Amino acid sequence: MTPYQSFPNSFKQRLLAGEKLIGCWSSLASPITTEILGLAGFDWILLDGEHSPNDALTFVPQLMALKDSASAPVVRPSCNSVVEIKRLLDVGFYNFLIPLVETVEEASRAVAATRYPPQGIRGVSVGQRSNRYGTLPNYFSDINQHICVMVQIESRAGMAATRDIAVQDGVDSIFVGPSDLAAALGHLGNPAHPDVQAAIADIFAAAKAGGKPTGILAPVEAEARKYMEMGATFVGVGSDLGGFRGAMQSLRERYRS
Repeated sequence: MTPYQSFPNSFKQRLLAGEKLIGCWSSLASPITTEILGLAGFDWILLDGEHSPNDALTFVPQLMALKDSASAPVVRPSCNSVVEIKRLLDVGFYNFLIPLVETVEEASRAVAATRYPPQGIRGVSVGQRSNRYGTLPNYFSDINQHICVMVQIESRAGMAATRDIAVQDGVDSIFVGPSDLAAALGHLGNPAHPDVQAAIADIFAAAKAGGKPTGILAPVEAEARKYMEMGATFVGVGSDLGGFRGAMQSLRERYRS
């Protein structure tokens, strides 16, 4: 198993080439469970900072746990914050899933936060984990082109702006958040509702029209395969939390009298 190469960014290359990339959500904030996920051989692992108790300090040992893994680390910050994105870049993330992007301006701000001037507004630290504490000689000249930015569409406003967001320079992929989208459309807890499914299809079509690959989280296998048939190539098929909970519940049930 060849370890994922973050510089140059092999994940970004595969994403933009249209390869089908199957991944898993990591929500338990543990380097041990993250390391086990890395052994499974997923194309990518999403380290979640929005709905999990993670921050820059808890992310670092998880990145270390994935150093020998073929799985590309992807991070979801808690929000579209320039300061938070800067800190996550410095600790070593190259691949970003930005939650709740609703406008072209918000998408452009997320991209700018990941680029050094003049292409963006990323603050400069000459020695941080991402540039191996100042030992990568070509880091500043090369890094901008190796950062991958995926934006999450999960609201009515985001839906309406998807086509324009998709054509923005630096936006590499459009990702659908099905649970929040369902809530936004009045169907909380029911992303399978026909209205939500129609909205997802519309987002996929708008992303395709803008020439960008699409992604989605789909822990139910039948739904994941359906979304792949619809054109999704960046698909989360489960989570460490769900897998652990399900395995333990199944184990307990086998011993109930």
